[in-house]
Formats: sequence, C-alpha cells, structure tokens
Amino acid sequence: MAGKANKSIFFCQECGYESAKWMGQCPGCHAWNTMVEEPVRQTASGKASTKISPARRGTSRAVTFREISAEEAPRYATGIGEFDRVLGGGLVRGALTLIGGDPGIGKSTLLLQAARLMSAAGSRVLYVSGEESLSQIRLRAERIGPCEDQLKFYCETDMEEIQAVIETEKPAVLIIDSIQTMACSEVSAAPGSVSQVREVTGLLLKIAKSAEISTFIVGHVTKEGTVAGPRVLEHMVDTVLYFEGDRHASYRVLRAVKNRFGSTNEIGVFEMRDTGLGEVENPSGFMLEGRPEHASGSVVTCAVEGTRPILMEVQALVARTSFGFPRRQATGADINRVNLLLAVLEKRVGLNLSDCDAYVNLAGGIRMQEPALDLGICLALASSFRNAPVTGNLVVFGEVGLSGEVRTVSLAEQRVAEAARLGFEQCILPAALAKRIKAPAGLRLTGVGNLEDAIRAAF
Repeated sequence: MAGKANKSIFFCQECGYESAKWMGQCPGCHAWNTMVEEPVRQTASGKASTKISPARRGTSRAVTFREISAEEAPRYATGIGEFDRVLGGGLVRGALTLIGGDPGIGKSTLLLQAARLMSAAGSRVLYVSGEESLSQIRLRAERIGPCEDQLKFYCETDMEEIQAVIETEKPAVLIIDSIQTMACSEVSAAPGSVSQVREVTGLLLKIAKSAEISTFIVGHVTKEGTVAGPRVLEHMVDTVLYFEGDRHASYRVLRAVKNRFGSTNEIGVFEMRDTGLGEVENPSGFMLEGRPEHASGSVVTCAVEGTRPILMEVQALVARTSFGFPRRQATGADINRVNLLLAVLEKRVGLNLSDCDAYVNLAGGIRMQEPALDLGICLALASSFRNAPVTGNLVVFGEVGLSGEVRTVSLAEQRVAEAARLGFEQCILPAALAKRIKAPAGLRLTGVGNLEDAIRAAF
C-alpha cells in the first residue's frame, strides 16, 4: 500500500495568505508571483484533536472584571532614555518585541548598546546572532565600549540549539538577530520562509512567556518598508517598533506601531556617531540646525509626536513650469495633502499656482503627517511664490480647511512652550487657541482665523 502523501499549502511571502492551490496574484495583498509551496506538519492521526480531556474539565473558570488584578507590570530600564520612552517606560518581563528597519539603519547597534548597558546594571543578557560571526560582533562592540561578563554572545541558527543555550544561561533579556535566519528542524522549509518565521516566533513567544524573558527580535523589511514574513508575525508579538531614517543622514527615529504595554504615539530620536547611536534629547534644536535666515520659502512649524513637540523647518520652492503640466513633489509630507493646500491657496487666497511647479520638503528627512503642519506648508509656499521671507523670528502651526479657515489642533500649550524655550519671538496660531493660551515671556501670540489673515501676519 502506498504511503500517504505529504500535504502542502501555498503561502504568500508578502502577507502570509494561505491557499490550497497556486495563484499568480495573492487575493490578500494583490501581489504577483508571491505564492510559494511549503509542506504542512500533521499530527500522527492526521487530524487535530478538538476534544477536551476529562482530567481538564472544570479546572478553569472565567473571572469577573473586579477579580482582575489592577497591578501594572514592573518596568526595567534599558539604559537608553529614548528607547525606554518608545517602549512605554522600560522593558516588561516576558514581553516579545519586534524591531524592523532598513539594512544598515542601526537595529543591531541599538540592541547591542542596550544589551551592554543592561548587563552593566546586573541583568543577564544573551545576544544570539544568525547573521554575524563572533569576531564581527566584537569589531562592532569595540566601537561602543567594553562589555560586562553578564552579556553572553552565541552564533547559531538552529532553534533547538538556541533553546538549549537559553535553558543553560537563563538570561533575563534575549536578543535574536534576526528572525529570518532562524530555523526549526521540524519544518522542512528554508529559513525566512512563511512557515519557518511563524514556527520560530511561536517558539520564542512560548519561551518568553513561560520563563519571563524579555525578548527582542530583529526583522528584515520588504521594499515597501513593512516587516518581511507573514502578517501574523506582528500579531503574535507584544510590541512592534520601526527604526526609520536615511542611513546616509545622521539622525534616526524609533517609532512604535504596536505596544500592548504603552502608547504607540511616542518616538525616540537618535544620532549615528562614531561610537554608536547617541540620544537626541532636544530634537527641535537638532532639526533646526543649519536653518537659513531671511530666506524665502522657509518657515518653522511645530508638530507633536505623542507628547513631545518638535519644531522643524518646512521648505518650499515654487517656480514657473516649462511644460504644460506642472510638477508637484513632497518629501516628508503627504503629497495628496500638499496638492489640496495648493488648491486652497489658489482658490481662497488668489495665488496663481496652476502653472507653477511646487516642491515641499521637511528639512532633516523626517516624515510627518500631522494636520498642524498645514499652516506652515501654506506660508512656505506663499513665501516662495512671492520670493519674500517671513518676518521676524516666527513659528506657526494650525490645520487649514477647504474654505481657507485655520482650525485648532491639540496640545497647543506644549507647542507654544517649546517655541518660547528655543527663543522664538512670534507664534501664529488659530485664533480660538490664542484666546485661551497665556503667552510665555518673550513670545507674542498672533491668532488668525483664515489663510489671508495668516499671510498678512507672516509678511
């Protein structure tokens, strides 16, 4: 009698969609030629058991809301203030954290610095690398500084071997670099495949929760900027962090997109130096370094990430087009929002921009989507169109509506206080906010109700 054939399923390498047959286009993410065939493990009987064991019947019960403990999980500092801010105040024991980012952006450097500081504070840390040899790790670590004996290194890709080392070392913090290089021998698929990533993550999740080990996973990203592998990877972990920035520039931004133990609104700002990543405790001053004075098309605005106000420079360049169709381009801002604001300037203010190329840039390479940038973008475009700089030491913020009105935004007091701290003399903001905010010493508040008032006040 012929043996039973092994069952296989087709997985999408982009989103993890499963199908019993191959398809040219994935129904889940609509990507082409991403379906790959991988074997599926079965139980000895070939069927999953759904019956409840008699020994387990009645051993568990549901609880009421009042019976749930309200104690907050204790936090442990990593030694890097900006890192702790994004994590929600520090590490939680047993938490599984995924860090993604472009190659060379600094993911491994950040984790190695955190591992060094946590080991110096007395925590046992195990750094497992599947991409670098021990000598390569030492070369990178020598730039950062000496490492304590509490920090152990291990180079391996077999999860069974890694699990044995974890049981022997009993670390408080585990770092896996990276998840795409790890493999379980029970799964026949290649490392980095959908099946392997899902199986390895499930095993690490079990280890982290059962042994209360704070675990960091480094993940590769696709060309679209999302973590490679099945989408279930991001659902399984407790926290998902993205390390962003141009690797040719000096600054880096660590951003949380999922956090079961804190807010997802906080960001951490770092600067790449010869000795590793340095914290940028004053992002506003860092973003405004080298700002040109008395230049047209340059306006300082204020955005808020989480609870942190950040002053930044909005640059705009408006020039007559040589072609019949004007070009519009935005770097760091939403191009669709820029096109909308150009239409509002032309319709409500009377600026003839329909035959002009328009370019908008948030200086420093940072990316922001907050509506409070609207007023700064509009004034920068008007300044470049008129070839006239804005007056004085000025900062602006406010949302612009389709009828040209300037609407209120949140956390206005913090924005005004940040502008005063950096020495700005005038702030243009929505009129409704100017009435209820007390102006700090040395800063004059100018409330405006629409774009025309804002342009008159700025020029």
